[in-house]
Amino acid sequence: MDRVMIPAHEYAERAKRAGELMRQQGLDALLLNGNEADYANTRYFSGFWPVFERAGVLLNPDGKGALLVGPESDLFAKDTGHIDDVFAMAEYRESADPAYPHLKLPKFGDVFKHLGVTGDNLRIGVASVLDTNVVVWQALQEAFPNAELVDARDIMVALRSVKSDAEVACLKEAGRITDLAIKDVVAAIRPGITELQLVGVAQKSMYENGAEYEGLPQYCFSQASTRHAISRSSYRTISKGDIVQLNLSAAVDGYSPAVGIPVSVGKLEGEKRDIVDFILEMHMWTEAELRAGRVSGEIARDYEQKFLDAGRKDAYVYGPCHGLGLTEVEAPWMETTSEYELKPNMTFQVDTFGIGSDFGVRWEKPVVIREGGVDFLADQIGHIYELDF
Repeated sequence: MDRVMIPAHEYAERAKRAGELMRQQGLDALLLNGNEADYANTRYFSGFWPVFERAGVLLNPDGKGALLVGPESDLFAKDTGHIDDVFAMAEYRESADPAYPHLKLPKFGDVFKHLGVTGDNLRIGVASVLDTNVVVWQALQEAFPNAELVDARDIMVALRSVKSDAEVACLKEAGRITDLAIKDVVAAIRPGITELQLVGVAQKSMYENGAEYEGLPQYCFSQASTRHAISRSSYRTISKGDIVQLNLSAAVDGYSPAVGIPVSVGKLEGEKRDIVDFILEMHMWTEAELRAGRVSGEIARDYEQKFLDAGRKDAYVYGPCHGLGLTEVEAPWMETTSEYELKPNMTFQVDTFGIGSDFGVRWEKPVVIREGGVDFLADQIGHIYELDF
């Protein structure tokens, strides 16, 4: 069976579309930066995922690009990336800060010249600013002291928000693998096992079934740690009566949907039952609201109001959705201040999280927007597991 992946030609098409947006904004170049954890923007154009070192992609308005890597990654990038022109630069070295005295490495001026971008008064777009460190920023300023450095994150949001059919296929395959891992982890839950042991079950299942990697640090939280909006699994031992919160995510060619469900170790009752049921109700309400043409902020405002109307203000944390793609959470978020309309082939995590007195609950699944609603990128959720021990 052919591996589900982004076809090579799609990387060049992305760069061409970026060039069109650059021209609209009067940009002479677009620099994207990333690292092993926040690789999405650079991988979007190059297919390259760095290890230890940083990575960058420089584009000109014609869509021609160069892949910028650290001094130890040039062969790695040439073997695995989809951009032929690779430049190993000191600015993208690892944090141990080696000097590499034996190497003579190119500077930004050399790369810009290679792409035909010349002149002093350039407008250089930078995306994402959050992923651009001081070393890279200062090197740009040194190379082009008269240039205007422009925050160009909106270009990447515009490009990445609406997915191609190949991107949706990668998300769906990753969702399939994640569903298998959910089943394996639920079957392994028992009093006395640790959160990290459950993570091991999830990882084994994902890799055996075709995952490239994990889409996020696997969430296998128990009781107190279920209150954490983001966290890491620990050596905490699961006990009878605990709520166990699973949020698992497999990656396929970088695309990383997540599935989140609560599991009760024993009978679910009292406050726990009330919160689990209410958060599930809000999750299903959100799903029913999603379709092309809806204004995102309207959904978010109605979502928050429903918590208030139900007397559940203290349970509200955030919601109702965030973008999904090359990372499990990407722009755009769906917030009360959001103004964008939902479009076909936008992908989201329906992420419904709430907290009780000493626990939290998250129901979460990946979807793709269609004209009349959504398609699921993983199995439907909603079954409440009450494990009997």
